Amino acid sequence: MPRLVHFEMNVKDIHKTIAFYENVFGWKFQKWDGPMDYWLIMTGDENQPGIDGGLGYEEEGFPKVVNTIDIDNIDDVIEKIESNGGEIVRPKHAVPRVGWLAYFKDSEGVMSGIMQNDPNAK
Repeated sequence: MPRLVHFEMNVKDIHKTIAFYENVFGWKFQKWDGPMDYWLIMTGDENQPGIDGGLGYEEEGFPKVVNTIDIDNIDDVIEKIESNGGEIVRPKHAVPRVGWLAYFKDSEGVMSGIMQNDPNAK
């Protein structure tokens, strides 16, 4: 069954946000070695319940927080989203060396991401 595996926060001031979450919750941040400015968020011990996330720059019209669901086949899930009243708002695209990502709105307008792991994605 597909599960939430990642959250993403999109903010104006990255460094202020990092300082806040480090000081309040002890979270750890690491700059991602990828083609865009993005920080990985480690929220705790991986053997404990919870998920890790990411931090990026705010974009107009894009939510401040987005949850991402791990799926096996992005093309099949995109088809199911559309046939059940959802809308793809950012088409399938590669996250290099990670996988395939798309963003959608459900039938009530809630935005989420779907990610198919594929280390060969380019």
